[in-house]
Amino acid sequence: MSQLHTGSCLCGTAKFELKGEFKKFFLCHCSRCRKSSGTAHCSNLFAPGAELTWLSGEDKLSFYKLEDTNFARTFCSVCGSNVPTDAKARGIVIVPAGCLDTDVDLSPQAHLFTGSKGNWDEGFENVPAFEGMPS
Repeated sequence: MSQLHTGSCLCGTAKFELKGEFKKFFLCHCSRCRKSSGTAHCSNLFAPGAELTWLSGEDKLSFYKLEDTNFARTFCSVCGSNVPTDAKARGIVIVPAGCLDTDVDLSPQAHLFTGSKGNWDEGFENVPAFEGMPS
């Protein structure tokens, strides 16, 4: 069943629409994802056969592929936010979950490359949580 999702980058320059269904949702802890996101992991959704349409800002997108690997990122050249990558050769659209403006019905299915996760990536359930910036 085809679904419609919309999303954007942080500054709103790049806006997109995705028609298709998310089949996989992975949290990747590899060093490449950590470096590209600056966080413990990347949260990526995978939509095989989906149709990605850029509504605005396509001319402001940059693409980076790490040579001799499958690692690639599409990002807004204005604000640096990761946005979907249409991996046409693989027949899949890879969507960073954080750039979606619509809800996702799929929960993360697995943590990947945990052997290379940061040594500080443990025990988050014990860290205090605040709804906003603490005073």
